[in-house]
Amino acid sequence: MAKENFVDYVKIFAKSGNGGAGSAHFFRTRANPRGGPDGGDGGRGGHIILRGNAQYWTLLHLKYQKHIKAGHGEAGSGNRSTGANGKDVIIEVPLGTVAKDAETGEFLFEITEDKEEKILLEGGLGGLGNDHFKTAVNQAPKYAQPGIPGKEGWFILELKILANVGLVGFPNAGKSTLLSVVSAAKPKIANYPFTTLVPNLGMVKYRDDKSFVMADIPGIIEGASQGKGLGTRFLRHIERNSCLLFMVPVDSDDIRKEYDTLLNELHTFNPELLDKSRMLVLTKADMLDEGMIEEMKAELPGGVQSIFISSVTGMGINQLKDAIWKMLHAES
Repeated sequence: MAKENFVDYVKIFAKSGNGGAGSAHFFRTRANPRGGPDGGDGGRGGHIILRGNAQYWTLLHLKYQKHIKAGHGEAGSGNRSTGANGKDVIIEVPLGTVAKDAETGEFLFEITEDKEEKILLEGGLGGLGNDHFKTAVNQAPKYAQPGIPGKEGWFILELKILANVGLVGFPNAGKSTLLSVVSAAKPKIANYPFTTLVPNLGMVKYRDDKSFVMADIPGIIEGASQGKGLGTRFLRHIERNSCLLFMVPVDSDDIRKEYDTLLNELHTFNPELLDKSRMLVLTKADMLDEGMIEEMKAELPGGVQSIFISSVTGMGINQLKDAIWKMLHAES
């Protein structure tokens, strides 16, 4: 997905429709010139609704649509006729979209299912017609309720990519190369920092027609949780992943320190991220012979499964897939 086509954050102004006014109508015919009240209710104002769409991968379609307004309900009329409801506005969003109040930052809801609908703003209720206010002592009420105004406000929509596996690592750790090897995704790959500027998704085929989704998250640097480098822009995507692969190249100056730094950045951003299953993947392992790999194993961090791979030669790729599948389906 091209950089300019990936949008994972938008701020929109939304206004639901006003409710229609109730009618203060009276039934009149030549035969009955003093008929009773028969004013109908006003129609409901239109809602602003978010709907999940599995075919969407970005919020790009909302980037230039900053103001969204629903239709107003129509007024009631005689013969107890209810006014038509205002037209709802349905906003299609990708799965993993979170809605927040822009002023308070309050979390409102999230969309995670295809065709799932949630109301962002309810339309105003229609007013009651005068037929509702007829009493024994007031047979001809001339009063009807006005419609209730709609609601309005600024909202933030954030996309958090839904994937089974998230690739976490510093720039040039080999995340994009791995994704390009195990899936049909074609991320940009080059030998300089921040080659990946947008998250990339790939469907990884496994044994017996099984599959899982892998996400290449743009590279983290030390201090990312405080906004350095690409900052927290893409850290939120990691919150959706079922398990995390910490990618560290074997030619790193200090593998343990690099792993600990990545852990710290995730913990600072959201401590709950460390509750996810994780694995340490040592990339570019074709640079090492078996003896060097065995020596390096003794220096690796404890408490986490480690696998040596080479995306270039295919070394360890099947073993990695097996380990991922086992991790995804481990009994809790």
